[in-house]
Amino acid sequence: MQLSRFSDYTLRTLFYVANNTERLSTLAEIAHFYDISVDHLRKVVHSLSKAGYLKTYRGKNGGIELARSPDEINIGAVISHSEGLSPLVDCFSQDCRIKSVCSFQQVLAEAQGAFMHTLQKYTLADLIDNPALKRTLIASQK
Repeated sequence: MQLSRFSDYTLRTLFYVANNTERLSTLAEIAHFYDISVDHLRKVVHSLSKAGYLKTYRGKNGGIELARSPDEINIGAVISHSEGLSPLVDCFSQDCRIKSVCSFQQVLAEAQGAFMHTLQKYTLADLIDNPALKRTLIASQK
């Protein structure tokens, strides 16, 4: 199982913004820090804003900040938002000679459920409670 690049960038953005709370973060600085495309990041931030995880401000002094406290941002919910909950393999949308007798789809659904259950145990606050991470992210501003 692998998360999409979109989900990866989603989590990276939340980590960055959550560790830089004394001011607004910008798309340009986040993209520069992670060496990722501003265009990709813009889509991520737009999605996080629409979902209520980030507040965005336009203009010369604009930027991004968390819309909620890190302890109110559930990682399972964030990943569900960015990935969706489609099956790992969609056996029913394709021709397969054994789909009516195969139980692998159920096994994959169980595995996906366990994966999401684990992610739902954690908040953004849990993941950013790491002194080395904080030092790295805050040092990027200097």
